[in-house]
Amino acid sequence: MSIRPRPKIALMVETSRSYGRELLKGIALFARTRTNWSLMHQEMTIDAALPDWLGSASVSGAIARVDQHSVGQLSALGVPVVDVRCRHEFPGMPRFDTDDRAVARLAFDHLRERGFERFAFCGFQTIHFSMARLRFFREAVEAAGLPLSVYESPGTEGARVSGAEQSGMMDDHGVSTWLKTLQHPTGLLACNDIRGQQVLNACGILDIQVPDQIGVIGVDDDDAICPLCDPTLSSVRPDAEGIGYRAAEALQQMMHGGQRHSRLELLAPQRVSCRRSTQVHASEDRDLAEACRFIRQHACDGINVNHVADAVRISRRQLERRFRAEFGSTLHDEITRAQVDRVKQLLRETNMTLEQITPLAGYRHTERLSVAFKRETGITPGEYRKQPRQI
Repeated sequence: MSIRPRPKIALMVETSRSYGRELLKGIALFARTRTNWSLMHQEMTIDAALPDWLGSASVSGAIARVDQHSVGQLSALGVPVVDVRCRHEFPGMPRFDTDDRAVARLAFDHLRERGFERFAFCGFQTIHFSMARLRFFREAVEAAGLPLSVYESPGTEGARVSGAEQSGMMDDHGVSTWLKTLQHPTGLLACNDIRGQQVLNACGILDIQVPDQIGVIGVDDDDAICPLCDPTLSSVRPDAEGIGYRAAEALQQMMHGGQRHSRLELLAPQRVSCRRSTQVHASEDRDLAEACRFIRQHACDGINVNHVADAVRISRRQLERRFRAEFGSTLHDEITRAQVDRVKQLLRETNMTLEQITPLAGYRHTERLSVAFKRETGITPGEYRKQPRQI
C-alpha cells in the first residue's frame, strides 16, 4: 500500500491584523477537522511580497490575499488558488469576502438605534473596501432621508491598503478640519478600525466629546486596536473565520477535481461589538446630553439623581421630566444601566470576584448588585461570566 504525501497548502494571509488572523483560524479549523493538510505560513503584513520559498515548495494549493502584484506568481504555481482579498476578479480563482452591504447596514442600524439622525463616513479614496462601505452606507442613510457628510483621505489609483492607512495618519489636519464642520450629534462610520482609531485620536485633540457629540463605529472588531482606543471603539465584527473555512472548503473541492471558477461568495458580518464610542443616547437637547455624559463618567462613583441635576444646573423635576420624555426611561434607570455595564466589563475582562467588583461598580453590598444585575439582564453575574467572551 502506497502512502500519499500530505498536501502542502500555502497560506499567503497576513497576521498583522485581526481580520487576517481570523481567516487563518477558519482555515486551520477546516484543516484539523476535514483534511490532512500540511499548512505552510510565515509572518507577513497585508501588502507584503510573496516569500521566495513559494516557488520551490511544491505546494498542492494556496489560499491568498491576491492582488495584481501577486497574481502572476501565484498563477505560475499551476495549482488551485482561492482569493480571500477579492479586490479584482482573476480567472479560475474562487473568491470569498465580507458582505460590505450588510456591514454598512449593521453599522447604520446600530447608530440609528442610539438616536443619531445625522451621519458621517470617514475612509480612504481608491481603497476598494472603503469605497464599497461608503456606497452602501450612503444607500442606507439616503433611504432613511437623513443627511450624510463624507471625508476620504486623498489616494491614488492602485494604492495599497497599508500605504493609504499611513497617509491617513499623516492627514490629521484634513480629518480634523472636517470633524469640526460636523453638527452634533452625529453618528460616524469609519471604513475600518484603523481609520476609526485615527478619528478618535483627532476627536481627543479637538476636545470633541465621544460618543455624546460624535458616535464612532469601525469595522473588523480588531482585538488589539478597539480596546486600545480612547474611548474604546465599537466595531462591526465580520465572519472572517467563516470566510477562511469556506475558502479552505472550496480549495479542497478544487484539489479533488472540482471546477475552477472566479465566482464571488459574500458572508454576512456576525454582529456589532458595542463599546464606549457608541454607548450613548444621542440627543439634540444639550442638557440631556450633558446628563448622559455625567452619568456615564460617574455612575460608579456613588452618584444619585440629585448629583446629576446639580451637574446640569437645572431642577431635578424638570430634568427628570425631559429625560423621560426623550428616552422613555428615568435617570435612575440610566445610572443603574451604566453600573451594570461596568459589572459586565469586569466580569468579561478580569477574574475578580463579585465582592471585589461591587465597590468598583458603585455598590456597597454585593446582594444589591446581584439583584440589579439580574433585573437588567435576566441572568445572574455568575451565569453571565460563563457565557463566551466577546472582546
